[in-house]
Amino acid sequence: MQLSLEGIGKTVGAATWLYPLSLALQPGAVSVLLGATQAGKTSLMRLMAGLDQPTQGRVLADGRDVTGVPVRERQVAMVYQQFINYPSLTVAENIASPLKLQGRMDRAAMQARVQALAERLHIAPFLQRLPAELSGGQQQRVAMARALAKGAPLLLLDEPLVNLDYKLREELREELVGLFASGDSTVVYATTEPTEALLLGGWTAVMDAGELLQYGPTAEVFHRPRSIRVARAFSDPPMNLLAGHAEADGVALPGGVRLALRLPVEPGAAVTVGVRASALRVQARPGDLALPGQVELAEISGSDTFVHAATAVGELVAQLTGVHDFALGSRLQLHLAPEQAYAFDAQGELLVAPRRPA
Repeated sequence: MQLSLEGIGKTVGAATWLYPLSLALQPGAVSVLLGATQAGKTSLMRLMAGLDQPTQGRVLADGRDVTGVPVRERQVAMVYQQFINYPSLTVAENIASPLKLQGRMDRAAMQARVQALAERLHIAPFLQRLPAELSGGQQQRVAMARALAKGAPLLLLDEPLVNLDYKLREELREELVGLFASGDSTVVYATTEPTEALLLGGWTAVMDAGELLQYGPTAEVFHRPRSIRVARAFSDPPMNLLAGHAEADGVALPGGVRLALRLPVEPGAAVTVGVRASALRVQARPGDLALPGQVELAEISGSDTFVHAATAVGELVAQLTGVHDFALGSRLQLHLAPEQAYAFDAQGELLVAPRRPA
């Protein structure tokens, strides 16, 4: 399905839930809605599905205006954060329910479809159980299987993995990438996690406080965020932001530190330098800028260590590969290659981004 939103906006009383936006989703691809809680992701999805009506603007499906068409008359499937299943039906019957309504598949083919989806979503052993006999995570997988079984041309998933444990969430993300790759449906997937958006690939729409900030291929949006707001939303941990001003051949930062980064602005102009945590290292390389500092906190997460350090240019967070032992209050020196820094102008718009990796 080619779903297009033209000047869509949503207000409730005096509150603006969605500021007017236009968006044409890539048909047959995954489009991720990325943003913090209350960014407007669920509100936008409900307008896409026809569950709510916009205050202004139009929703077009394959060029047809469906703005006033109720959800039951649209070809759409949706999975919410909170699972919704038929309590009196077994897991197998829940998954098969949309196939029975369609009436286009014989019993053997229906059973094969149900079995295949159950195996991919790790619920095959529970096919004859009722939803109440399952854990919350298992019930969510049943809801996902039922939505996928429907084969709707538009599939909406509103943070569907948020209630699952970490290990299963990682496994299902990989499975979903394979399930979505068929291109049978236009998929919209809402998440608060930048890493999830990167894993799913496709396209990403970054949202914040009811505004659509940027939409494009996921890798392009990540590597070239249009603004500081996009960079903050699409960084985990958040991008380090340092206030400075342009000079003829670089950027002057606090503490008398200079960054050799040429900018397309006049000397003296206020700029903000952005540094991703993963761009900071403790090993020096030729041409690096050295940033002496003091350890304020060191956190180990999985196979990475996140070091919070006070430096002359400000508070920095570095994401170091591997498990490292840093004593609180100890001295360390972080290193940054100038070409790995971002720069934004006084209005927060992108000036310079690092060159994309080959």
